[in-house]
Amino acid sequence: MTVRLTILGSGSGGNSAYLETDGARLLIDAGLSGRQIRLRLSAISRTPETLSGILITHEHSDHIQGLGALAARLNIPIYCNQLTREAIEDQYHGQLRYRLFSTGASFEVGDLAVDTFPVPHDAQDPVGFLLHTCRGRFGFLTDLGHATKLVAERVRTANVLVLETNHDLKLLQADTRRPWSIKQRILSRHGHLSNEAAADLVEQIVSDELRHLYLGHLSRECNRPELAHEVLSRRLEKAGASHVRVELTSQQIPCPTLAF
Repeated sequence: MTVRLTILGSGSGGNSAYLETDGARLLIDAGLSGRQIRLRLSAISRTPETLSGILITHEHSDHIQGLGALAARLNIPIYCNQLTREAIEDQYHGQLRYRLFSTGASFEVGDLAVDTFPVPHDAQDPVGFLLHTCRGRFGFLTDLGHATKLVAERVRTANVLVLETNHDLKLLQADTRRPWSIKQRILSRHGHLSNEAAADLVEQIVSDELRHLYLGHLSRECNRPELAHEVLSRRLEKAGASHVRVELTSQQIPCPTLAF
């Protein structure tokens, strides 16, 4: 049995990942356009028509913009909580098929189990996911202003972790295109993780179990891939965790598929 993970795209312009087991094919968020999701799935010889469902972390457009073109047209079930559903329905008025969960609850899709947990972000009821498969555990933390003790505990056992490294603090502070109010939002405890804040979390949770760390949701203007990679790699080296492979994600192209 093989589990496959492909980060289809990650960044401020849209986020979506594809996870496949023998019994389930899931998108985690659908923040790219429906056309882009189809093209990127095609690049790994997959189609949206075979999806078992779409897991939604929260309702911001860079996580749901493909729902209208995919879920509504193909009748793909959407897994989210009630407040996220209400926020999605404010944006999409078509007929969507929902499978609701309560934040903090667990549920099954095919042969995998999904744990949900709250994360601090400025959305209605944002969540992170830990997906249990026959080959390991996959954590998804893409938007959060700070890592709570609960967040750390929930992803501590992940073998693969997709983690937000949104901005470099100095680049954000120096950015002349963002008004101070936006910078305050990003830096708030319900905003986005900096490279250093992400490294703090990784240093706190790293163990022999963590094998792959994907750096996601990088800001185009306020971060650089090499900066994020250097900060996380340096912190892992300090923690004696040379076994963890640090992977960069891209807004433009899918990452190479990880077969686990």
